Amino acid sequence: MAERGNASNSLVTSITRRAGLAALFATTLAVVGFAGPSPSFAEDKKAIKVGIISGEDEDVWRVVTAEAAKKGLTIETVVFNDYTQPNEALERGEIDANAFQHKPYLDNQIKTQGYHIVPVGYTGVWPIGLYSKKHTKVADLPEGAVIGLPNDPSNEGRALHVLEHEGLIKLKEGTGILATTADIADNPKKLEIKELDAGIVGRSVDDLDAAVVNTDWALKSGLGPGNRIAQEPVADNPYRNFIAVKAGTENEPWVKTLVASYQNEAVKAEFDKVYKGTGISAY
Repeated sequence: MAERGNASNSLVTSITRRAGLAALFATTLAVVGFAGPSPSFAEDKKAIKVGIISGEDEDVWRVVTAEAAKKGLTIETVVFNDYTQPNEALERGEIDANAFQHKPYLDNQIKTQGYHIVPVGYTGVWPIGLYSKKHTKVADLPEGAVIGLPNDPSNEGRALHVLEHEGLIKLKEGTGILATTADIADNPKKLEIKELDAGIVGRSVDDLDAAVVNTDWALKSGLGPGNRIAQEPVADNPYRNFIAVKAGTENEPWVKTLVASYQNEAVKAEFDKVYKGTGISAY
């Protein structure tokens, strides 16, 4: 920088002030020209990392990865074992996208953690269900039955609405999707509610009268349709899962390629095979 300044001073003394300014302006343009592309023109990625949850989705994403390869995009899946890590990793830039959550969950994560994450394409919906190994229908649940619920805010509210839909409890008027046990206005069977980690509640069914379990965790816990005694409605379900990326990258070309690599018939066929009707494609 010092050498360039000295050269400019010599130039200014040998030519007119107007010509000197023109020369300096031209030099500035030249520097900008060699500075590389503007940051607003992001280079399209050819290889990305996508965070997913371990289990059945790994089979689905093997097909997604194959579809992406046909389009010139290499996907490396990063497998997580719980719901908190994929958003942390995405926020830190350790992965480029994730696919495991629904909007109420993300909204709560943004509110509590301050994440800058946006959905870019739907994947599937897994209607949450009430499962039991001791009772074959809701009406058989006894007074004082012990019911397990996932304890994260979005899924707990979802589970409570299932219980309300089945007439087991009544929530306070105006209670939204993030209901908690404090919002129970009426509990005619005097149910005992146990709040457990979403990954544990399904494996605890043997010790409970029943439990509301996310479908993916139900499968991992060996629970099937024969153990499901109630299920949330599918119509107008706000819990569709999606692919998410860091805010600011949602319009980059690789994102469109990623979504298209999921939303196709090859992936749908694998999805249906893996989830055996417990999950439904939602795009």
